[in-house]
Amino acid sequence: MTYTVKDILKIQVAPALGCTEPVAIALGAAAAVSLLPQKQIDEIEIWVDPNIYKNGLAVSIPGTGGLIGLDMASAVGALGGDAALKLEVLDAVDSPAISAAQKIVKAGRVKVNLLRDQVGLFIKTIVKGNGHTAESVITGLHDNIVSLTLDGRAIADHVLLPKAGSGDGKRRLADLEAWLKSLSLDQLLELLDDLDEEDLQFLESGVQVNMRLADYGLKHGPGLGVGRTMERLVRQGLMKRDMITAARILASSAADARMSGVKLPAMSSAGSGNHGLTAILPIVAVEKFISVDHRTTLEAIGLSHIITAYVKAYTGRLSAICGCSVAAGAGATAGVTYLMGGTKLHIAGAIKNLTEDLAGVICDGAKGGCALKLATASGTAVQAALFSLQGVNVSSTDGIIGRSSEDTMKNIGTLTTQGMIETDRTILNIMLDKQFSDV
Repeated sequence: MTYTVKDILKIQVAPALGCTEPVAIALGAAAAVSLLPQKQIDEIEIWVDPNIYKNGLAVSIPGTGGLIGLDMASAVGALGGDAALKLEVLDAVDSPAISAAQKIVKAGRVKVNLLRDQVGLFIKTIVKGNGHTAESVITGLHDNIVSLTLDGRAIADHVLLPKAGSGDGKRRLADLEAWLKSLSLDQLLELLDDLDEEDLQFLESGVQVNMRLADYGLKHGPGLGVGRTMERLVRQGLMKRDMITAARILASSAADARMSGVKLPAMSSAGSGNHGLTAILPIVAVEKFISVDHRTTLEAIGLSHIITAYVKAYTGRLSAICGCSVAAGAGATAGVTYLMGGTKLHIAGAIKNLTEDLAGVICDGAKGGCALKLATASGTAVQAALFSLQGVNVSSTDGIIGRSSEDTMKNIGTLTTQGMIETDRTILNIMLDKQFSDV
């Protein structure tokens, strides 16, 4: 099957309110509760895969004033979420819902189960109330609800389920990714020729959404305040506002806001809001330093999403490697190179430079410290592009770098899916030891 750039944007790019792992947990709970004849909630039990667990453990839940935890995300979604909003499920949450969620969590009525051997994204939620039992199952993608059950009876035609004959989101994503992996860099670049006005408007909306997060982060300094701190260092003359620093400030400011639970959506890329921030904001930052029309900027962002999706097709949705670094970082450096007039060879060189620099960055869960990683990924994406444009290109004899950018991205996938399985388990064990210790 052949796809278009419009298909890529539709399947891979979407607004998400808050970190997508706790949001997906909230969505599963809201979907289950929507089935109950009365909305009384007696107890909630959820089962999640290791990476959902890892990424939902310590990140703030949007709109809750900094509350964290998978149990809390499920309770908030059940008591105040709107499943029809998908990844913006928590937009409807209010103070009474948050208070009620805190009470049932404190009472021990929400239980979280870790499925250590589960491979791939998986969330099952069972909600019991007033003698009824409702269940939802999400697999593959954060908003891909594949099963809804009430009192043991499957609901086949619910509005939250995929339309009959369309296939679920996991299957559509798998088909798209198989097609993407068959393409060369030349063919990926050619997809930009098919961008129409609707696509460009959608890409522009992503810029606006992610810039609102960056502006909030700069103004208020939430979370670690990485972006605002770098902005202050620039004003004090201790850092210089060049392309690299500007990219780092924008991306980290947005991550500061998002990871601290600010109730503003992010335009995600390849299933991650932080990927979306990394894929879009460095390109926006560079635009201010050069003479270029805005349409070219939007095309560059389109390329960034395409390359991000291409890398994620090899690495998987969630892994032990920081996708903001190697996937969205690769997308961003390709986009920046394109924006600055680089050829296919320059873009390929930039991707290799970026990969050589950041391939070892691990994912140790979603949390406030992600702002530091986004700062690194964004700045390195710009640097890798500038180096390639000046003829600096990592050799294929170096480590995991391949003869082509395509081979290099495939090697990242091999490293992730084969080489770092035990690393992922070790990261999770360290996090669990911290969680249940007295430290």
